[in-house]
Order: sequence, then structure tokens, then C-alpha cells
Amino acid sequence: MDIFRTTHGAVRGFRASAGVVAVLGIPYAAPPFGPARFREPAPAPAWTGVRDCTAFGPVAPQSAELPGSPAWSPGDEDILTVNIWTPAPDGGALPVLVWIHGGAYTFGSSAQPDFDGDALARAGLVVVTLNYRIGFEGFGHVPADGTTAHPDNRGLLDQIAALRWVRENIAAFGGDPDDVTLAGHSSGAASVACLMVMDRARGLFHRAVLHSPASPCYPLDVAVATTREVAAAAGCPATPEGLASASPQALVLASDAVVDTYRRDPSSGSRHYDPGLYAPVLDGDVLPTDPLTGIAAGLSRGIDLLVCHTTEEYRLLDAVGSSAKVTTDEQLARFAKDFGLPDGLPAGYRAALPEAPVLDVYLAVFGDLLFVEYAHRLAERHARARGRTFLARFDRRRHGPDGAVRAWHCADIPFAFGNVGTEATAFLLGGAPTPEDHGLAHRMVRAWADFAATGDPGWPAVDDSATHIRTWRTDDTPNADVPAAPRALWAEVRFPLPCP
Repeated sequence: MDIFRTTHGAVRGFRASAGVVAVLGIPYAAPPFGPARFREPAPAPAWTGVRDCTAFGPVAPQSAELPGSPAWSPGDEDILTVNIWTPAPDGGALPVLVWIHGGAYTFGSSAQPDFDGDALARAGLVVVTLNYRIGFEGFGHVPADGTTAHPDNRGLLDQIAALRWVRENIAAFGGDPDDVTLAGHSSGAASVACLMVMDRARGLFHRAVLHSPASPCYPLDVAVATTREVAAAAGCPATPEGLASASPQALVLASDAVVDTYRRDPSSGSRHYDPGLYAPVLDGDVLPTDPLTGIAAGLSRGIDLLVCHTTEEYRLLDAVGSSAKVTTDEQLARFAKDFGLPDGLPAGYRAALPEAPVLDVYLAVFGDLLFVEYAHRLAERHARARGRTFLARFDRRRHGPDGAVRAWHCADIPFAFGNVGTEATAFLLGGAPTPEDHGLAHRMVRAWADFAATGDPGWPAVDDSATHIRTWRTDDTPNADVPAAPRALWAEVRFPLPCP
């Protein structure tokens, strides 16, 4: 049966494959525009009859156009939707996996081809993906005006609204509302880490999967300063009325203009290297503490945690041109100073990579700074707080006609979803998948499914005596040595990172 009853009305899906039904673009909250703009998400309006849910809903306002994904069109408003893949349309109580996409809090959507949930559903999960507000709409600070609430972290509030929708409705799709795993990648993984320490998300999920979690959270003064910059670029006052008078498209374009200014100015500090205007805001209300502090304090102790990173994270950002080039020792020293890194850290990487050009040293340091070291610290602090914790790294590499294909940011996600054969993932993989790639994807899908079902992905948990790391490679060597600078170099670096 392909018709399902939700609390807002009936929906119709379609057979995605043998034994799996997909239901796409289901509203979980009302469109966040007009009078609802910059507000907490409101309940979706009910509908009569059967709503056709056979296509993804509109994506959130953004300027990015990703391969295989729909682009945002000004005027698209019904952006707060979920998509479901279920192998049990006629009942059952299967484990649920909810996925939050990444994109630097600025771009991306649940409609990306590598997020298709069919393979995971065939592995025994009910899979949910979702859209949420990004960019200024989701994470820009709107000053208080004394009469109307404009909360910070609206994107996180959207994610919580989607989780509440799952709790109320997923049983109709064969899922168990008391057995929910929340997963994400990059800024999506960092969002999950935030939700792990937020009271508003308490009890809505019981396991978490973080792939390459991004490290920044911004204090309120940084968010306020960013709003002033974006408002100036948009030509409007940095007030609730002024910001509301600027269209979503205008704020997207203004944000892009501010980013471009940082990119062009080597003296602009840490934001010059890969400008990220938006991140969760430490507002003292929605997000009262950063994830590292909250996890260390035991706020997430009851959540099973699986953390994974790639071994060459920042290679992707360099390949797509989003990162400043650092090619001289002088530039590398300035980069380290802009991020407050100790002098010995770049030197330690140079010693570990003695034949590498400066650019390679810079990319190794930057990738570990933003992703790898943060991933390890999240895992280790959760374990020390007596939370069950598993750690993995992705090191699949390939030599193709255009040179080496790296184990870079995003490369692990098609494998974890079992979607290595799509045209859109060819760039990440370096071409068509090999039989060994399909085998690796099968193993990673199985690990995700087992973790969501039992809390055990298939290797030892992190404990006080050792940090057990599962290494994903096409040769399936569980703990192959990955050349890297020693983590001891990071001992003096404090996280959360200093803010721009």
C-alpha cells in the first residue's frame, strides 16, 4: 500500500525499488516566509484528500546549484519537508535513521542524489531526510525588537520540528519512534552535535552518526557583526524591519558579496581562507553551550555516538576552489597566526610530510583543524563522559587517468548510503565504481544499519585504555596506518576554535 496517514493528512508515495516505498516532499512545518519569516517553525497546515508525494520539495534559499539537485527559485516557499524510504509500508517497528545534509549552513538539500535512502531501507531501516533553513534565513542573527521573537538558530529549530514530526508520524511508515538515529555530514553533523546537548531535542533521538563534523559555533557578538555586514551589502538597516524588507534572494546575494570580500582580502583574518558566515550561535537560549563543552559535561551521555572523518578532508575544498591558496612558507605562517595555532604545529606537519609542497602541508593542517581533530575530540569527550562511542576514518583512494583521487571531504557519504553508482557521485569517486567500491559500500551500509538497530557498528568502542578506530578502505584493512602528523601537535590548541 502506497498511501499513508499523517497527522496533517494522507500522502501517496511510489515504489522506489522491490520492497521499498518512497514518499517525498511531505511538509513537516509551515512555509517560513511572510509573517512567519525569522520565526520558530509553525505546524504545517492540514490538507484534505491524498497529497501526491512523489517528488522532492523545493530547496531552501541559496545560490548553489549542485549536480543532480534542484536549484532554489525565488518564490519557492514550502521548503520545510521530509522524505521517507520504508521497507515496511504495511506495519512493523523498524529502526529509523534521520539524515541532516551539510553545506556550510549555506547550501545543499535533501534532494542530492547520494542521499537516496533506498539501499539503507533495503538494509532494514526507515530512512528520513529533511530540508531546513540555511544561510541568513536559518542562521542569521535578527535583533530583538521587544514585540516579536526572532530566535537565533532557526535552522536547528527546524531540525527539531522535523524530529518531532518523526516522533508523531513515523509509525505510520513502519518506523519505531522510540528507536531513532540522527545522522549528518559536515555542517549537518555539527548540527547533530548541537542537538545532542540541547534540551529542546532531548528524547527525540537515541543514537547519533557524525560524518566530518565541522567545528565552528559563533558567539553572539560575531553573529551580530555578520548581520551588520550582510545588511550593509543588501542596502537595508540591520533591524528586524530592515532585514524583513530584504527578500530572501537579496540576503543570499548580500551574503555572497560579503564572502567575496573576505576571499579577496588576505588581511581579513581567519575568514579569508574559506569564508563561513553562518554557524550555530551560542545565544544562551536555543543553544546555551557549544557541543564539546556540553558533551564533556555529560549532557549527551545516553546517546550512542558514531563519528567518522576522511583522511584528506580539505582536498575537496581546494579542488572546488572554495579555499584560498597557500603556497609559500610566509603564507603558511600567516595562516597559522590567523587561527591562533602554535608555531610548532605547521613545523610538525612539515616534518611528517618532508617532500610535500607548502600547499599540501596547508591542506593537511586546515583539514585537521576544521574536521579531523574536532571529530576526535567529540568522540573522546563523549567516551570520557561515559557515553558509548565509536570512531572511524575513511581512507579509500584511487589512481585514475587524471591523477590520485583523494579520501576527501564528502567521499565517504555515497558509500555510507550505498549510492556509489550514480552519475552525480562520479567526481567524488574519480569515475565509475569498481567491484571493490561496491564491496566497501556494502560494508559501510551494513555498519550504519547495525549501529541504528543495535548501537554496535561492528568494531570495539572507544574506551579509557585505547582509541579504537575502524579504517574504511577498499582492501578492508581494519586498522591500516594512515600517514599523518601526530595528534600531539594539537595538544596546545583549544577548541572551540577562536572566532573571526
